[in-house]
Amino acid sequence: MPMHAFLAASRYIDFDHPEVQARARSLAADADSEHALVRRCFEFVRDDIRHSVDFRLNPVTCRASDALQHRTGYCYAKSHLLAALLRANGIPAGLCYQRLSVGDHGAPYCLHGLNAVFLSDHGWYRLDARGNKPGVDARFSPPVEALAFAIREPAERDLPEIWAEPLPVVTEVLERYARYAEVLAHLPDVVLLDRAVG
Repeated sequence: MPMHAFLAASRYIDFDHPEVQARARSLAADADSEHALVRRCFEFVRDDIRHSVDFRLNPVTCRASDALQHRTGYCYAKSHLLAALLRANGIPAGLCYQRLSVGDHGAPYCLHGLNAVFLSDHGWYRLDARGNKPGVDARFSPPVEALAFAIREPAERDLPEIWAEPLPVVTEVLERYARYAEVLAHLPDVVLLDRAVG
């Protein structure tokens, strides 16, 4: 996929929205390096945009601008906002997914949304702005990845793709339901090709 796809505004990564533009400029104001700018954008989304389930917040958001306006979102919407803030500042950013157990072990499974950013001195680097809590300590610490969740069992996966746009299975759920508890009952998932571990 061409790099310009990871710099484009779109329906969900709508950094052409005035509020997203303004926030992107304010985050860039005191950043004296690419890493400093990425860190500021990442920590803003991680710490200031509250995870829908952790804080039991409505409404369900999907577009970057909605996550910013309402200051809440599932991991998916938070990843859309982080991509938007980075792209608004000319830094290529994409979307990544993990497949994780919803509980402590076993089925059901769901997708978890995170980001990849292209750093000029490193290449693609994954980072996870879902929001920290006890047992979750995601950080921006290149070249080492410090994600929210580790893969713990065969049916969980780090999906290798870096997407320029969110997966339809994700946006369909976020746009169908208005309340966080409804999304929690219908979390998106994908079927693994090697069904022996699905």
